[in-house]
Amino acid sequence: MNVLFLCTGNSCRSILAEATFNHLAPPGWHAVSAGSQPAGYVHPRSLALLAREGISTASYHSKSWDDLPVTPDIVITVCGSAAGETCPAYLGNVLRTHWGVDDPAHATGTDAEIDAAFMMAYTILRKRIEAFLALPLEQLGKNPEQLKTAMDRIAEQVT
Repeated sequence: MNVLFLCTGNSCRSILAEATFNHLAPPGWHAVSAGSQPAGYVHPRSLALLAREGISTASYHSKSWDDLPVTPDIVITVCGSAAGETCPAYLGNVLRTHWGVDDPAHATGTDAEIDAAFMMAYTILRKRIEAFLALPLEQLGKNPEQLKTAMDRIAEQVT
């Protein structure tokens, strides 16, 4: 199963989610990430955070949803509501859910405050990914409506 984490710039949240998912996922599950308007770089604080967490940063780069290496089975948008951010809508016959997280790239303040914003985004995404991977995925994979409900519930309950 291929999971696409999608946001606008593909420099922070979707990269954090892709790398974390691939670090934790069982065999047969793989994540990619993309943006509707890719920034063209991965935010250095995202890379530093992943490295501190022991998650490989090799091969992660900002990319367009037009350049996906695989067709996703599931699309998870991770755009937040800060500054009226609009999430891109992936067109295609896939299961979709929204796990909104505020963009740490827009954080201001001291280095410690900005790092805290990145850690907050990472922590929320990791908890949601862990909750997703704890689902009876083989069973739910046979029932897309139940899987969608479970994925939507994760966004509501895991913060």
